[in-house]
Amino acid sequence: MSAESKSQRAYRFIRERIDDGRYVPGYRLVLAQIAAELDVSVVPVREAIRRLEAEGLVTFERNVGAQVALIKETEYLHTMQTLALVEGYATAIAAPYLTPEQLDRARAVNAEMRRTLDDFDPHRFTELNLEFHSVLFEGCPNPHVLDLVHRGWNRMRVLRDSSFSFVPGRARASVEEHERIVELIAEGADALEVELAARSHRTATLDAVLAYQATHKPPSTAVPASATT
Repeated sequence: MSAESKSQRAYRFIRERIDDGRYVPGYRLVLAQIAAELDVSVVPVREAIRRLEAEGLVTFERNVGAQVALIKETEYLHTMQTLALVEGYATAIAAPYLTPEQLDRARAVNAEMRRTLDDFDPHRFTELNLEFHSVLFEGCPNPHVLDLVHRGWNRMRVLRDSSFSFVPGRARASVEEHERIVELIAEGADALEVELAARSHRTATLDAVLAYQATHKPPSTAVPASATT
């Protein structure tokens, strides 16, 4: 078997970081920096970038350079809208079954999320975010609804992004909303109130990302995809 070429190595290096979320959509790919990390010239890195561009994973803009591709607005919008509905309902009907220990776990995860705000790592924040919400919705007694929630979260993983990279200010508000949802459940609030709180929590992130697009990007069909709230 022939040895891996420098171009192939550069491709694999960049592709792995796109797939695992280290290079989020919109992340600027500086050729010289990547070349230095790989101890190669910029030529194989440029070849790798062109290959990734052909695959739709990287875009190139004048005066910006190469960056990880954004996601089509409709894909992000529809996924978030659907997840807001099904996860909100799943959280509401799971609420009566949550134990005090599970609520304490949700609070502990949210407290860890709060601690990350000062030295913000959007990828880590997104991981904790899924852990927090999983505590609340995994007890959903309707397996069909729960399956739809899982599909929504999996779709977000395909979209490869933490929206908090683009709207980090949203992270702080998200933590506060988490606290409110947990307290509603702990207080035995009406199921509809819990559902609406969980739903509006997700649509607030959708609104924040779309607002970012409107003020930071020229008209196009792409926006940063969400890692979810």
